[in-house]
Amino acid sequence: MRIGMALNYSGGFKETVAELADYEKAGLDVVFVAEAYSFDAVSQMGYIAARTERLRIASGILPIYSRTPALLAMTAAGMDHVSDGRFTLGLGASGPQVIEGFHGVPYTAPLGRTREIIEICRKVWRRERLEYAGKHYTLPLEGGTGLGKPLKLINHPVRDRIPIVLAAIGPKNVELAAELAEGWEPMFYMPEKAADVWGASLAAGRAKRDPALGELDVIAQAPLAIGDDVAHLLELGRPTAALYIGGMGAKGKNFYNDLARRYGYEKEAERIQDLYLEGRKDEAAALVPEELLASMSLIGPEGFVRERLQVMRESGVGTVNVTPLGRTHGERVRLIERVRELAD
Repeated sequence: MRIGMALNYSGGFKETVAELADYEKAGLDVVFVAEAYSFDAVSQMGYIAARTERLRIASGILPIYSRTPALLAMTAAGMDHVSDGRFTLGLGASGPQVIEGFHGVPYTAPLGRTREIIEICRKVWRRERLEYAGKHYTLPLEGGTGLGKPLKLINHPVRDRIPIVLAAIGPKNVELAAELAEGWEPMFYMPEKAADVWGASLAAGRAKRDPALGELDVIAQAPLAIGDDVAHLLELGRPTAALYIGGMGAKGKNFYNDLARRYGYEKEAERIQDLYLEGRKDEAAALVPEELLASMSLIGPEGFVRERLQVMRESGVGTVNVTPLGRTHGERVRLIERVRELAD
């Protein structure tokens, strides 16, 4: 089982990256760098590549709408080059609030676009002349000046197949990830209920999967704290869970609310959303089921954490993306060391 961690640079980006060397020595395998509507992820990942040696670097995620397919492919090839083959291209659809509100791009056909983007990226990395006739992307462009010509990437990539991870929670999106991607990263992963919620989608995708892709890497997120007096840290997850379940989208257009309902929390999900959209965020957070928080966490005594890692592994998880909840950098490093030992 691989150990990952999302980059949190609230205390300063350069200071955080300097600390990554300690996590790398402690056994961290991969760092995920987000891109929402803050600084772009690519400049940060390039900086990380220059300051680390073994650590794999993944975008977590680059939205599919904010760059052309060819630019996504070029960016991934460039990141793989500067990191000496340590890059993973994490992709996702994001949501209409960000894509239409911040980027001004219509949030349309996420499934079809994702499929075509993956196909185009892999053609670019193989240095094929870029000719593609899809429903959403046609290369060279038809119309325009008429001067477009099929080109191939000038440089030879470090790898002609850079790993792709898809962030997905909807049934069809998950099926697409299981069919086409090297990895799948769901949000709010409950290992006990994963098969009930996503099993059919995963099976359908795997049935169409190219064996050359290898086994699908399932990447589960979990806050991490190990000890006999850490149960109170579960409460830290309430505001984030309420934000996603209640506020990350409108009524009827919230993927995370839909997921909570599919987990069996229909009444709670509805009430959390109502309260959150009314601005009563604390009340919404208080209604997040404790069972949901606990089952998605690695918070508890060492024996509990060891058991939860095993449950995750048995459910198909190959990478656990942890958030170490230590008070100091040293405590967080020791948590990575210990979870590395327990996972092994």
